[in-house]
Amino acid sequence: MSFVTVRDVQEALFLELSAGESGLDQPIHTSDISRPGLEMAGYFNFYLAERIQLLGKTELSFFEKLTDDERLDRMQRLCSPKPPAIIVAHEMEIPVELLDAATENGVPLLFTDVPTTRFSGMLTNFLGGRLAPMTALHGVLVDVYGIGVLITGSSGVGKSETALELVKRGHRLVADDLVEIRQVAKNVLIGSPPKLLEHMLEIRGVGIVDMMTLFGASAIKSDKRILIVVDLEIWDPTKIYDRLGIDEKKLKIMDSELTKLTVPVRPGRNLSVIIEVAAMDYRMKRLGVNAAEEFANRVNSAIVNNPEQPNVEGAE
Repeated sequence: MSFVTVRDVQEALFLELSAGESGLDQPIHTSDISRPGLEMAGYFNFYLAERIQLLGKTELSFFEKLTDDERLDRMQRLCSPKPPAIIVAHEMEIPVELLDAATENGVPLLFTDVPTTRFSGMLTNFLGGRLAPMTALHGVLVDVYGIGVLITGSSGVGKSETALELVKRGHRLVADDLVEIRQVAKNVLIGSPPKLLEHMLEIRGVGIVDMMTLFGASAIKSDKRILIVVDLEIWDPTKIYDRLGIDEKKLKIMDSELTKLTVPVRPGRNLSVIIEVAAMDYRMKRLGVNAAEEFANRVNSAIVNNPEQPNVEGAE
């Protein structure tokens, strides 16, 4: 799991702090959030204090109908046990009772003018991405025609050099050498670089280069969904490589499966062009156009419509 604090949420979603600054570095362990409507009515039997509490127009309009004693009680119980943070959305006025209780218990009290439902989606997406299961793989991630291509292979096979050529051809580098991969949903993997390696590319014989400095901001991307894996390997003359592409191979990363292509490397092969074609072919397949299947159908049709003629000489 990645590490997320309340301060990360505040900075990412541009929230205003009203109280509880001492709790901004408190970690958040779940991407689930709560809208404590039943709690406003006094039912705290199943209060999920480990979640961020989100108050909107519905909760606070009901809260206004409570007596003074009930209002004090609800906000004290909302802040103890201590939740990671309480966020007031929809530009609603923060009740004095909530402000006092949050200050007393050190609970970060945040404010946004974004409508509650929309903000709930924004917060869930942010936490889901940051707290998703994560792994790291040795490779290079490049955005090619909008397709996230993870280039893998043994050290020295030419992954970084291929990425450099792709960037020169107008594509975007996401990560080099080490790719952090988060599974935000089943078969949805998002790759990004470690903070230490952002924008950097290592070229043997040259060293570390800053791709954003050399090629501009359009040459890099902070993260990208990985759709295909291209594994580079040194050409083995004894190995039979796939020449039709009918049988699609898969690579399993965590609980997700990705399309995997194995591309042999030998002098004279233009790997950057091959990867461009692989990305375009993947996009065409998603649109329902499969050249390999179409070719196989043509061959089968030709066999059926033009059966082999008997050998006249043999018959004599």
